[in-house]
Amino acid sequence: MKTGLTRRNFVGSTAAAAFAGSIAAVAPARAASPGGASLKILGISCSPRQGMTTARAVQAALEAAKTVDPRIGVELIDLGGLRFSGYSPTPPTDDFSAILPKLQDPAVAGLVIGSPSYFRGLSALCKAFIERCAPLREPKMLLDGKPVGVIATGAFRNGGQELVIEQIQVAMLCFGMLPVGGRPPAFEGGTVVSTKDSIENDELGLTTARNTGLRVADLAVRLAR
Repeated sequence: MKTGLTRRNFVGSTAAAAFAGSIAAVAPARAASPGGASLKILGISCSPRQGMTTARAVQAALEAAKTVDPRIGVELIDLGGLRFSGYSPTPPTDDFSAILPKLQDPAVAGLVIGSPSYFRGLSALCKAFIERCAPLREPKMLLDGKPVGVIATGAFRNGGQELVIEQIQVAMLCFGMLPVGGRPPAFEGGTVVSTKDSIENDELGLTTARNTGLRVADLAVRLAR
């Protein structure tokens, strides 16, 4: 038994070393591959308040994502002010009709989804957005194997942001997506505090949002090789 444990420890150490080596090799590999296929990261702001704190937090994540690789392009889709309902067997023609083609674009390599925390849960707009993404599952899982990061905004540091992140991550597993976190100090994703409609003074929260964007972009680049 002692020998078996030693062997497992050796295999684990070897795998860890190989993984660390792959991370160290990321930067030079990216520098050597300009002009490759475009990789698009879409940011979805699921706040009914257009252009406000959730949209700005998602934009911060997208700006960070752009720095990972020259092939990465980003686009913010702000759902604020749009009118569409949740799931229907026969989807109506509404404002979501213009959003769906953006999500079906083969260049989409990852998503960053943001939602405010309302009563310690995701917004109704975010729930409707996820439900209306049902066509992305049939006849083919278009988002399967692609990374998704989540950013949540709230009025307090512990205002339900982690719960919102978990709810969205679980929902996106139904699409085959790969949830990524935001590294310390927010392992699950971006947790941002909005004070009087401003996030500019929450440097800690903005760091978690940027880290989430970096993680999504980094995994998208690795999977594209």
